[in-house]
Amino acid sequence: MRKTPVSIIIPCFNEETTIGEIVEKIVCLYPEFEIIVVDDGSTDQTEQKAREAGAITIRHPYNIGNGAAVKTGIRNANGDILVFMDADGQHDPNDIDKLLNRFPEFDMVVGTRKGLYQASLIRRLGNIFYNAFATYVAKFPVRDLTSGFRAVKADVMRKFLYLLPNTYSYPTTSTLCILRSGLSLKYVPVEVMRRQSGKSNIKIFRDGTRFFLIIIRICTIFSPFRVFLPVSCGTFILGLSYYAYTYFSSGRFTNMSALLFTSAVIIFMIGLVSEQISQMIYRESENK
Repeated sequence: MRKTPVSIIIPCFNEETTIGEIVEKIVCLYPEFEIIVVDDGSTDQTEQKAREAGAITIRHPYNIGNGAAVKTGIRNANGDILVFMDADGQHDPNDIDKLLNRFPEFDMVVGTRKGLYQASLIRRLGNIFYNAFATYVAKFPVRDLTSGFRAVKADVMRKFLYLLPNTYSYPTTSTLCILRSGLSLKYVPVEVMRRQSGKSNIKIFRDGTRFFLIIIRICTIFSPFRVFLPVSCGTFILGLSYYAYTYFSSGRFTNMSALLFTSAVIIFMIGLVSEQISQMIYRESENK
């Protein structure tokens, strides 16, 4: 099959009111691009609307998850560059050029939502926290960790396909995989419009916890010391502080202090071994 330069992948679930218009606009702007709409088990006419508008449609037999739909799109795409966007009308197809203009210089380009659009105060605070935490993990200023509007080289994205979750957290995972692998990422400001249909299915506490665990998981895969070293140092400082307290209050070195010091050393050694294992695994994956 002849490769097309760009494949646009749109995961969707019950978006019949918007998907047709989005696909039509993309076809008008970029008639040479491959457009893949993955219907994640919708109960309405989402697939039919997308197909009638000119997209290649793939349907899941039931709702598996946004990330699972993205992975299905990646497996079936023929483009050298993959563009991901939402089906709810928030992303303007005109902005696709802003992402593509940064290739081949960068491996991934992410559309940064200006001011984090119309999010509630809690979601804005949550995004600030996760962006800051991801910045620490990746050693790179992460501006918008959860933006679903992004473009990436196809061969790069397929390399990390097995790490992508089936849920809404694929933007978080892909961003951290790119950065921790030493690949290049660029943020480009884009306009984000209000949702034209329904409401977000992301839950603050449920998905917030998931994002946090994903950051930890990716960090322990690519750079375990970024997790283990702070925990080890914190445990050691806690043990030292408790020892100082018991020494000056009763002149004793307690079992608790010994346990904390021992735990700090064990955590440090586990982190050191994990770092070596991580390097070996990554080296093997690079040679494949």
